[in-house]
Amino acid sequence: MAPSFGWWDKDAHRGTPVIVKMENPNWSIAEISSPDDDDVEYGAGEEFAAPRGGTQKGARGKNAKQITWVLLLKAHRAAGCLTSIASAAVGLASAVRRRVASGRTDSDAASSPPEESPVLRSRFYSCIKVFLWLSVVLLGFEVAAYIKGWHLSAAAVQRLVLPSSSGARGLLEWLYAGWVRFRVEYIAPPLQFLADACVVLFLIQSADRLILCLGCFWIRFKGIKPAPKRSIGASEDPESGGEDYPMVLVQIPMCNEKEVYQQSIAAVCNLDWPRSNILVQVLDDSDDPTTQALIRDEVEKWQQNGARIMYRHRVIREGYKAGNLKSAMNCSYVKDYEFVAIFDADFQPTPDFLKRTVPHFKDNEDLGLVQARWSFVNKDENLLTRLQNINLCFHFEVEQQVNGVFINFFGFNGTAGVWRIKALEDAGGWLERTTVEDMDIAVRAHLKGWKFIYLNDVECQCELPESYEAYRKQQHRWHSGPMQLFRLCLPDIIRSKIGFWKKSNLIFLFFLLRKLILPFYSFTLFCIILPLTMFVPEAELPAWVVCYIPATMSFLNILPALRSFPFIVPYLLFENTMSVTKFNAMISGLFQLGSAYEWVVTKKSGRSSEGDLISLVKKEPKQQRGASAPNLESMAKEEPRPRKESKKKHNRIYRKELALAFLLLTASARSLLSAQGIHFYFLLFQGISFLLVGLDLIGEQID
Repeated sequence: MAPSFGWWDKDAHRGTPVIVKMENPNWSIAEISSPDDDDVEYGAGEEFAAPRGGTQKGARGKNAKQITWVLLLKAHRAAGCLTSIASAAVGLASAVRRRVASGRTDSDAASSPPEESPVLRSRFYSCIKVFLWLSVVLLGFEVAAYIKGWHLSAAAVQRLVLPSSSGARGLLEWLYAGWVRFRVEYIAPPLQFLADACVVLFLIQSADRLILCLGCFWIRFKGIKPAPKRSIGASEDPESGGEDYPMVLVQIPMCNEKEVYQQSIAAVCNLDWPRSNILVQVLDDSDDPTTQALIRDEVEKWQQNGARIMYRHRVIREGYKAGNLKSAMNCSYVKDYEFVAIFDADFQPTPDFLKRTVPHFKDNEDLGLVQARWSFVNKDENLLTRLQNINLCFHFEVEQQVNGVFINFFGFNGTAGVWRIKALEDAGGWLERTTVEDMDIAVRAHLKGWKFIYLNDVECQCELPESYEAYRKQQHRWHSGPMQLFRLCLPDIIRSKIGFWKKSNLIFLFFLLRKLILPFYSFTLFCIILPLTMFVPEAELPAWVVCYIPATMSFLNILPALRSFPFIVPYLLFENTMSVTKFNAMISGLFQLGSAYEWVVTKKSGRSSEGDLISLVKKEPKQQRGASAPNLESMAKEEPRPRKESKKKHNRIYRKELALAFLLLTASARSLLSAQGIHFYFLLFQGISFLLVGLDLIGEQID
């Protein structure tokens, strides 16, 4: 008779067979039910019952073996998950190492504007470094005190007695007791006051954001929409080019933007408007001879196709975009035109753009500007473009639309708009005094009594910056310019003849609240005060300030772009991260520092291919007689150009963001000692966000 080997014996085993399959690199385990499972009876209220005809002791042994196999199964699955996580972490770390190895710091001379001195550039960074090193020292001090068991509250400080022990231990106790007393008496009160002031500003700005959202909901609920009194071509023959087709000047300012000039020129030349009533000006400020030649050749090609288009290049390039537009408006033939439409080099209006915007001026002599909405061809290109899309969707859907409907004023976006030339001249024309010439002309026209209309249903395609470097420079210009303008326009606003409420709206809402207070409290509250309260626990920030209200505001911001809802948390963290750039820009503009006059053309990638322009032929198969009708079909027949060799790309390392990342991570470690859960998670994830941005791991690399 064959010997029996216990529970390994086939006849004796009545548990659950388990097959373990080894697959490189993970383990896969499959559990197969035993055919004898039905032989086991379970009694009511019993966790394990004995099998029929067996003993209770045998049943417990067999069921214990089953539990062992199940636990082993779960352990193997956990090992597989850990292996996957480890491999993913190694891959991420290697990608970070490669991108950081090719990085260049933002202190490089080549990356800094020539007019900005090194002292001004490093002053802000030095302040952040001071806070960082101070937080590191305090963290080490607090950890040592925590290990020693010294937990002194504000009440305990009042009855604090100096330690009687001598030596190093007594000195450490004396230093810690002195630090606690100093922070309670001298640091906590001003820090709490500053925190309360920022919370008040935060609540005011949140209320403004909520009111704007309610206004947008009301517009949608009531179906409020600007409508022209008469549409183009309703009463006149298109060939006549009568009063339904006024004279329109179209301007395309550009500067070294060879990636996008073809599509913008083609889209503008395809506008459905009588040829005799439209003139296109290509205002090229490029300093690259090759780019100049390419743009000039493109203009000549469209001239041969019958388009009324001309090329202008300035010899003396002063005043950036404002100087370029001002020079073009000084041409003698401009007096023959009634309206001017402006499109930046990456914008592509649809053929019916003028037919949907110009009619609003008819029988509305007080109307100075019609602004269209932007749409983005590359909004899903990467995480950076998705987050920008959330911001700009809220800007156009909520801010511009509500201000346009209820007060007939908003900031001109600089492109995709049609101006009445008389309004431009009445406001004083284009001025080169700031880097936000579009906002400047809008404010001056508003002070003269001109009204604006915003059309949310008329879209014009354009590009979003795909690299953080390009986006950062764009945001610096957009947030330093308004502060320059506020300094210059404040006396004019006070002396103007507009009503009191319009003056209040301009000063307190348009400039102070949305351009100054917003970047100030975002940076001060969440990047400075919150970390400091971890080291000075006597000054507190409640959880609703740190978590609940910011989450609610982020939810409101994301409503116009609901498809981006999965990115609500990255959006909240990234907006706080960008507060460093916006705060720095706001300060430089307010106090006229060197970087306030920095103007860098936003880098374009040319995502809108020629195929997008060829599709215009399919959408508009019938061209109006007498209109500018370029031969877009020929573009489809042209052989594709050979692709140029890709340039070597690199990362830029941002020192201010990295310093703030370590400051926030240090504060999150300190919050663990106080068991502040929400504060810890916020500081941790915000610190990681600063770290990723500081290493330039968001968006595309730079050529």
